[in-house]
Amino acid sequence: MSDAVPAVDNKVRVLVLQHPQEQDHALGTAGLLVRTLAHARLAVGLSWRNLGHALGEPAEVRDWGVLYLGSAHAAGQGPLVAVDRKGESLPDQEMALAGLKGLVVLDGNWAQAKALWWRNAWLTKLRRFVVVPDGPSLYGNLRKEARPDAVSTLEAVALALSAVETDTTVRERLLAPFRELIREARAAGIQGGKRDRRRRR
Repeated sequence: MSDAVPAVDNKVRVLVLQHPQEQDHALGTAGLLVRTLAHARLAVGLSWRNLGHALGEPAEVRDWGVLYLGSAHAAGQGPLVAVDRKGESLPDQEMALAGLKGLVVLDGNWAQAKALWWRNAWLTKLRRFVVVPDGPSLYGNLRKEARPDAVSTLEAVALALSAVETDTTVRERLLAPFRELIREARAAGIQGGKRDRRRRR
């Protein structure tokens, strides 16, 4: 498995900050995302000194963005909207994307992602982007989310990269292994990350 060729040779790097309580979730997508992308890193923890510390190498904050918690006033503007500190859409979206070299993504449920945001003040120095889903999560009833518009980490990154990469097939190539994970989970009777005992006989 470790020598498998990643399905997506992404130009914009992805750094996933994963809350420790999320790493053992049966239906988590961060590990799958990192294996599918050629240029991605998974960092598990609660806080890091700065972007370079989390990334494991020097990095300039001006070159990176973060998928921000919250929804922009951006109906119809998706799939990725650059926002200011108040969550309002920036007037020049093209300029907001110019020179973007990486995206930080917070992995965990809503409360865990908020904890990561508040414990890492350096995140506020990054460009802020909001993903605007064009439909419900592929999770369906397999995993409950705090918000009806919430999608998995992998789905959010797939949407984001589809907006910044020139290859229009990036999203589907990222979603393909996730669809397989969902099929396997349903076949195994997993609900909310746990196996449904009623189906074990």
